[in-house]
Amino acid sequence: MKAIIIEDEIVASKALQILINEVDASIEIQAVLQSIEESVEWFRTSGMPDLAFMDIHLADGSSFAIFDEVSVSCPVIFITAYDEYALKAFQVNSIDYLLKPINRKDLERAIDKYRNLVSHPDENNKLINKLMESLRQSGANYKSYFLVPEKDKLIPLPVRDIAYIYVDTKMVKAITFAGRTYYMDSVLDDLMQQLDPSLFFRANRQFIIAHKAVKDISLWFGSKLSVNLTVATPERIIVSKARATEFKKWFAGGGGSGN
Repeated sequence: MKAIIIEDEIVASKALQILINEVDASIEIQAVLQSIEESVEWFRTSGMPDLAFMDIHLADGSSFAIFDEVSVSCPVIFITAYDEYALKAFQVNSIDYLLKPINRKDLERAIDKYRNLVSHPDENNKLINKLMESLRQSGANYKSYFLVPEKDKLIPLPVRDIAYIYVDTKMVKAITFAGRTYYMDSVLDDLMQQLDPSLFFRANRQFIIAHKAVKDISLWFGSKLSVNLTVATPERIIVSKARATEFKKWFAGGGGSGN
């Protein structure tokens, strides 16, 4: 059996490789990929493995963007740190997941489910589509406010006031439409899980942007996009070629009722 791992944390991918070898030494890891762009290119040029282990949150965005760019016909075992509501979506749709930190028992269960899927290859794409729809319908779990520090207090920051969130020398900052800066105590991956994906987009490893903050979009080198906001940003916001289609669909969607 040939498999690939899509995981941007080097330590996590090495640990998974070791565990896979312990559970089933016949599984050959063909490649370890770290980004959406790298994964899309691999699928286009290297064919389809028998199985893919895929972390949902990659440095350049959600791994679901891969499915917008290429047809992935092999079964997928997702790796996730999602909240309970999302895990229920995985369970209802019979797509298996590995919750970090991964243990041997869970991996054995996932591989057993894979073997059952082998005889029904068309089910994989159907299940992925159902999962994505379930996640899109879980809007009631998204944040309306964040509690952020200000001097010696914690104050509520309305999500509707946030123009963008970015990483600045390992500090995560939220910038409002009024130009105020607030410090966040979560990483971008965790924040993106708490934000309505119709209203916010993970542009790259440094920026989450609000739909209503987008002024216009410039074509950039190598089929990338440069996103211009209505508020000042510390640097140019670039969307990779691999995510350009996903961004255009998101932007054309209108930003939901909050726009």
